[in-house]
Amino acid sequence: MMAVRNELQIPLVKLGNQGLEVSKLGFGCMILSGMYNSPLLDEDGIAVIKYAFSKGITFFHTSDVYGPHTNEILLGKALKQLPREKIQIATKFGIEKVEFPHMQVNGSPKYVRSCCEASLKHLDVQYIDLYYQHRVDTKVPIEETVGELKKLEEEGKVKYIGLSDASLDTIRRAHAVHPVTALQMEWSLWSPEIEDEIIPLCRELGIGIVPYSPLGRGFLVGKGAVENLAANSVLVHISPVFCVIHL
Repeated sequence: MMAVRNELQIPLVKLGNQGLEVSKLGFGCMILSGMYNSPLLDEDGIAVIKYAFSKGITFFHTSDVYGPHTNEILLGKALKQLPREKIQIATKFGIEKVEFPHMQVNGSPKYVRSCCEASLKHLDVQYIDLYYQHRVDTKVPIEETVGELKKLEEEGKVKYIGLSDASLDTIRRAHAVHPVTALQMEWSLWSPEIEDEIIPLCRELGIGIVPYSPLGRGFLVGKGAVENLAANSVLVHISPVFCVIHL
């Protein structure tokens, strides 16, 4: 009798309490366009995305700053070969320029709208499932930034709103303007700081947590992962893998 091989399928979970449902594991697409290594050929990157989907991953993360723009374009190409209605796209705006370890951010309403329109074009989709502010612009009141995101949601261009690396005060003020569905923060054994105050606040407000760098930016996966880095790798800055925590 032939043995039946049990293959892992990633389950779906609720992210926050606004109605968004995603796969419990997500895939950060950044690495497909370089950052840790040289960019993959389009056909290889598309094959990776399709393979992840075949294993039950439906939650794909990108950003306009990855490439820049080329990562969104790659994901958009992959989506043409997948059922769009079964996939949740998360992309981010707000970083105008990166010169590690420094970055220039912009949270003005005009910039928010221009970034959203550009991302829709690069992804070649009608709407973005989860739209994050990648980094908070301390020069612009968060109420103004989220106010524009709210308009984009009302127009059907964005379904849910998220924040990334935001403070307690920023989260509260943003949520008062429009419910925040998800917060993306670094969280792992390597970096547990959000457990003291951020997680209790998200639990109080019904905001889901999307942890990035859950493997400590590669340092928690073994010596080989950090001893064989490509010369152009920026592994110390962000991880391509994340999971979803429903609070």
